[in-house]
Amino acid sequence: MTVRLYVWQRATAALMVPLVLGHIAVIFYATRQGLSAADILSRTHDSLAWAAFYGAFVAAACVHAGIGVRSVLAEWSPLTERGAGFAGVAFGLLLAALGFHAVVALVLT
Repeated sequence: MTVRLYVWQRATAALMVPLVLGHIAVIFYATRQGLSAADILSRTHDSLAWAAFYGAFVAAACVHAGIGVRSVLAEWSPLTERGAGFAGVAFGLLLAALGFHAVVALVLT
């Protein structure tokens, strides 16, 4: 792994720590309040704050996971560094597409 990828992966990990804790806090709050999915969606509808929160989460997770997949494939599979890099980018882009679709559904539904 290059120094640049190492720094990016550590930076996204550091960004995800408060986001994961915030997400878990929201889950605890929603379950303790007995909120249904409809209640949660009505609270997140048209909210730029929730879109920013989960958008940042998705962006950090995509970069972090893509680099991680690339590193694992480069070390443990017969793929070349270049092949592992392409697979990591493809995985990150797939996660981005799915994640941002979920963020749009969360905020715009």
